[in-house]
Amino acid sequence: MSNELTEAGGKTRLYVTADLGEGLGVTLDEGQTHYLLHVLRAVSGNLVSLFNGRDGEWLGEITAAAKRGVTVTCRRQVLQQHGTPDIWLAFAPVKKTPSDYLVQKAAELGVSVLQPVFTRRTIVSRINEERMAANAIEAAEQSGRVSVPEIRSGISFDKLLASWPKGRRLLFCDEGGDAKTMTQAARESRGGPTGILTGPEGGFDPAERAALRALPFVVPVTLGPRILRADTAALAALAIWQAVAGDFS
Repeated sequence: MSNELTEAGGKTRLYVTADLGEGLGVTLDEGQTHYLLHVLRAVSGNLVSLFNGRDGEWLGEITAAAKRGVTVTCRRQVLQQHGTPDIWLAFAPVKKTPSDYLVQKAAELGVSVLQPVFTRRTIVSRINEERMAANAIEAAEQSGRVSVPEIRSGISFDKLLASWPKGRRLLFCDEGGDAKTMTQAARESRGGPTGILTGPEGGFDPAERAALRALPFVVPVTLGPRILRADTAALAALAIWQAVAGDFS
């Protein structure tokens, strides 16, 4: 039998927080241990890939496999650490299933920061940061990223604008009025520090739209002639920006 995980073909990737380097041993958490031992039926000698967002990706060997914890010893680096494009997504949270989907797909699309924003018409009043982080990690593991998006605590619309970093453009997905196409705005950003802002199911309040349009760092953008769902708009905007100014190009 091969020393690779037979069910995953040696391609199982796990995100860890421990340092990675040749010869270093990493003890996996309870969930990862259960997954390897009881889902993949892993045994000592099997291979698994590890990444932590700092040290690249390492191919490791399972050197201890017990119910109390699996230990993986790093053998060789297979990918050096590299960054993702500097693109943030600020979004009004939507009901649970679409929000899960949005976080997963945004992570796959290479977003670097996920920032929930509570607008006047946002229906969801609370977010589960642990759930968001778990979805982002799973998406990073499956998509081949060597980093995980930063998950930020939800903030109000007013606080978002007041705390927005100088020098970072904010592309505001505006459903009405004159606006640049997302393609044009992405091209003008030239891959520089950028954020995308999408609203809730009911769209932005008129006062919020006016406040956004009054700010010098905000660029209103349109995603085309159709009204998109909130989660669809966020992912479409990310995909266009990545295709024009990010690592899709």
